[in-house]
Amino acid sequence: MGDVLLQDLWFHQVEGVEVEDAVSEGELVTVRARTGAEQAACPACGTLSSRVHSRYVRRLADSAVGGRRVLIELQVRRLRCRERACRQATFAEQVDGLTFRHGRRSAGLQKVLERLAVMLAGRAGARFAEVLTAQVSKSTLLRLIRRLPEPEPTTPRVLGVDEFALRKGHNYGTILIDIETRQPIDLLPDRTTTTVARWLAGHPGVEVICRDRSTAFAEAGRIGAPEAVHVADRWHIWSNLSEAVEKTVVQHRALLREPHDCAATPISAAMKTMELQPHAAPGPRTAGRLSDRIREQHTAVHALLGKGVGLRAIGRDLGLARNTVRRLAYSTSPDELLVGQWTGRTSILDPYKPHLHERWAEGCTVARRLFEEIRARGYTGGESVVKKYVARLREAFPLDPPRKAPSVRDVTGWLTRRPDRLTDDQVQRLKEILARCPALERTAHHVRAFAELMNNRQGHALDQWMTSVKADDLPALHTFVTGLGQDLDAVVAGLSLRYSSGAVEGHNIKIKMLKRQMFGRANFDLLRKRVLLSARGRS
Repeated sequence: MGDVLLQDLWFHQVEGVEVEDAVSEGELVTVRARTGAEQAACPACGTLSSRVHSRYVRRLADSAVGGRRVLIELQVRRLRCRERACRQATFAEQVDGLTFRHGRRSAGLQKVLERLAVMLAGRAGARFAEVLTAQVSKSTLLRLIRRLPEPEPTTPRVLGVDEFALRKGHNYGTILIDIETRQPIDLLPDRTTTTVARWLAGHPGVEVICRDRSTAFAEAGRIGAPEAVHVADRWHIWSNLSEAVEKTVVQHRALLREPHDCAATPISAAMKTMELQPHAAPGPRTAGRLSDRIREQHTAVHALLGKGVGLRAIGRDLGLARNTVRRLAYSTSPDELLVGQWTGRTSILDPYKPHLHERWAEGCTVARRLFEEIRARGYTGGESVVKKYVARLREAFPLDPPRKAPSVRDVTGWLTRRPDRLTDDQVQRLKEILARCPALERTAHHVRAFAELMNNRQGHALDQWMTSVKADDLPALHTFVTGLGQDLDAVVAGLSLRYSSGAVEGHNIKIKMLKRQMFGRANFDLLRKRVLLSARGRS
């Protein structure tokens, strides 16, 4: 009964193997088995043979069970080939689904490690293999990737072509994608016209080529697949238009800032008609109105005097200066101290307050700058006086922060973005800018027209749009139109057909991820294998 359970557990998909025993020793499970087939085929000539030359035990690592390593001790036979003319006199029998030549792992574990290597490469794959209780080095995993057979080459009907960086700014390759299945077909070691044209000539049958506006890929398509229809990618076309719009905005950036208006006039008028109330500094021990503090201190001082306490002791108890205690003690009532506190009192800052009010209404709220201005006009006081007065102005007449002028990138984004994705404030500010700059108003009109043309797949209307742009004095858009004319057929096809290079750009991003995963040190052959095999694994 135990042998039957072991047979079902380890070899339910393998024929010709008989389990003899299974032993658990700590973290290791050892399974002993032997082959049970009567005959085996010679790997050289294929002749079946049952003539036994010798027997030996193969030790195979298998997938872990319950977190414990599994070792299969399989007794196999070495057979003699019955074909006299065969160059291989003896051979070892193999068990399909379990063993392979020179393998020290089971076929099941070998497949797991191959998939692990393709997904995570060497170092990360070796770390994850430890979680699976499998001992394997990063170099072994990389060798497994290189030994895997490549997918069968196919010729797509709709081909996507783009470049990718092997080393950014130095070396570039070419990625080829089947647009209909969205799977990578091949990776080429460079992006030259000769290499791409040679691949197209060796794979006849491509009907549509989706590409960016690179002249190298355009020429390669004309040489290698002259009958194919070229489709310029819409994203790249719109990107080129956005660059032209940005250049136009740069030419008129002086008009992006809002003109100075008379918004500060109401504040200035209010400051002329209103006077700031005098501000008294808080006492050393209590806060509140000055009159209330004086009354409380007067009462406290006279209460202590009535008890016979001296002036020096009263000052220590109440935390008051000696002169303050003396004034409070010699006054019969607090009203004597309060009468005439602010009447007719002048400040060293009074002659310069009109200038401070005027500058505050204009939006200057920096105390240091205001101090320097009035010092140049003859002010001899300290900066702290100006700071205190500015703080009072800030409380009485708060100013709305000035609205920052939009940058060139902001305005370019407003012009090239979908109108429903703009906030109400952005829409309003864009309207104000367009009202001040007729050139940007005309640019916005052409951008909206081109967006409708592109979204509605109206490539046949491109000539009319180009003519209308040429009629305006917009040099940057004229350059864009000239570029469209150099690749007009591909652009018209890109604005008319449903094909695009979106799948190509997606795989380009995945290549960047694979490069980072291998620390940017992978050779081209290893990178190519991982890209192609990863796609095959997903399918």
